[in-house]
Amino acid sequence: MSAPAGARIRDRLRLSTCDAEVLRIVGDHLGGHARADLAERVRIGMVSAQQNRRAERKRALTTVSSSRWAGAITRTSDDQYQLSLRCLLDERTSLRRTVAKIRRRLAIPCGSRVSGVRGYPSRAERAQKQRRVQILDARLAEVERRITAGHPAIVVGGRKLATSRHHLTAAGLTATQWRERWDAHRLFLTADGESGAPYGNYTITVEPSDGTVAIVLPEPLRHLANTPRGRYRLACTVTFSHRRDEWLDRITANRSVRYDIVCDPVRGRWYLDASWSTPTAVLPTPAGLAATGARLLAVDLNAGHLAACVVDVHGNPVGPPITIPTDLTGPTSRRDGHLRQAISELIRLARHHGCAGLAIENLGFADARATGRETMGRGKRGKTFRRTVAGLPTARFRDRLAGMAHHAGLVVVAVDPAYTSRWGAQHWKQPLQQQSKTAIATGHHAAAVAIGRRALGHGIRRRPGVTARDQRIVARRATGQTALVPRARGTASPPRTTGTPDPGDKTCRDRSDQLAPFPVPQDRSGRRPAMPVGSDGADIGPHR
Repeated sequence: MSAPAGARIRDRLRLSTCDAEVLRIVGDHLGGHARADLAERVRIGMVSAQQNRRAERKRALTTVSSSRWAGAITRTSDDQYQLSLRCLLDERTSLRRTVAKIRRRLAIPCGSRVSGVRGYPSRAERAQKQRRVQILDARLAEVERRITAGHPAIVVGGRKLATSRHHLTAAGLTATQWRERWDAHRLFLTADGESGAPYGNYTITVEPSDGTVAIVLPEPLRHLANTPRGRYRLACTVTFSHRRDEWLDRITANRSVRYDIVCDPVRGRWYLDASWSTPTAVLPTPAGLAATGARLLAVDLNAGHLAACVVDVHGNPVGPPITIPTDLTGPTSRRDGHLRQAISELIRLARHHGCAGLAIENLGFADARATGRETMGRGKRGKTFRRTVAGLPTARFRDRLAGMAHHAGLVVVAVDPAYTSRWGAQHWKQPLQQQSKTAIATGHHAAAVAIGRRALGHGIRRRPGVTARDQRIVARRATGQTALVPRARGTASPPRTTGTPDPGDKTCRDRSDQLAPFPVPQDRSGRRPAMPVGSDGADIGPHR
């Protein structure tokens, strides 16, 4: 997986009452103009970057703010528009997939099955699905209309918070509390960085020596300035304990740093966020990892826990299987904290076992979630399974792990998840249990071994008759392995195996012989590909 493209750190602003009031005034002033510019950008529609009239909009905003504030506002409006348009396109794809799936099942009579498509079991459920597909068609038509017009619906402050205004009792809020949150989410206090500017940002400047913060006020609010040149200096300071050295290196070299001032009305706190882009790191390939002889910590993400196993360069599990519990219930902040704690434990284990990186599955349940009611079972059991799948934080886990592992100097390899659970349980569950004396090996740990082997470029499935782990206890050798027999004096060829005898000269076309010139490839279905007629004997030499 690619390394993070940027970094973001946060520190708390312990504002006085006067400073908080000034920031609210500035944020309300800039927020109003930012919303007006966003509305203008939506009216322009889906055009190229040369035709979005950004220069014209920036000139109009400069008269009521400043040139740099106007540039940040127009840039934010364009980014928000593009993000909303991508969300519309994703929603259209999801609706089309869901409608197509339901229509395929509606075309089959009740209780029947044609070409692998099963009809609905009862007429009542079929009637409900007919009504549902009509509702989805209406939603799809509305989305198509918005995409064609290039006018996505954007709610500054959040649609969920706007909707809760009509259901304050259910949201557990009073009108005053709702208004505080609504106003806080609609503030605009974002200043883009500028290389060559003092300390990387002219609009919001942080002194590296003492941590004081100064803000350039918009033109109509210059009367609130307490320092020369229309600036307002806050009474508090910031330190940025996390990644402070990187931040200091950038601002002392006058490299661009973006600052965002954020208000949290629930806690009654203000924060200053600093962010910047990082150079693209060249990551090693799986083949390069295998060539270095490094280990990998293979991880299988499941509901309620992470199953992990250390895999060496040859694809063999090392040590006992590992289970890390994850309680991903409760509010978003709690779930995110528990996920970060689990990832921190994975990184600690990887360092402890001398692993060069981590291997995970490149999971994505977007398709399954879109058609979950049609493909993930029915009734109470199906609903429980769909809820479990929806609760797996696949994308968040992948992104968090990539960022935290990169800062820890570890590589993250994401592999194809096909057949890892099935083949892992079939080929690696029993050997794992035989190897582990204290921990119980499950199918999830076996799937982790399969993930690690695939990340290193090895096949998942094992050959029949693999050599036993302890030769003093179990006398069993792998099929196709060289026997421990001393070579006869005067012979040039190695001794043959104790398995199937070779009728040929120097090579053997038998699949179990390790001297076969070309290994048999492995496909997802588990079947061996058909060999071309006449290719086995004609290409490898004559047979007697």
